[in-house]
Amino acid sequence: MSWTKVLAQNELPNDARKVVKVEKRAILLLNHNNEIYALENSCPHLGLPLKKGKVTDGAIVCPFHRSAFDLKTGNPTLWTPFPPGIGKLMGMMSTQKGVAVFPTRIEEGSIWVEI
Repeated sequence: MSWTKVLAQNELPNDARKVVKVEKRAILLLNHNNEIYALENSCPHLGLPLKKGKVTDGAIVCPFHRSAFDLKTGNPTLWTPFPPGIGKLMGMMSTQKGVAVFPTRIEEGSIWVEI
């Protein structure tokens, strides 16, 4: 694992988000309640981007099928509840799994991510 400087801290104000490339991975940076989170920008259900997902109760919700993932652990807190009725069937198409999360740190005004 190695630390990579990804962004100036002032480029990610509170409640902002940005996708950066680190080692060929699309990493979603979120500044939620003045805490920086880094996670894979891909829902593990169908691989769709999480960037526009709503953050609620410490989790990011996939904007497509509404699976939710804990910002700190990446563990699913809800698995494919949408669309109603067929969401559960769609959830059976792939095993419930979490999204990859990465440690972050702030150093000398920059955000660093460990991959």
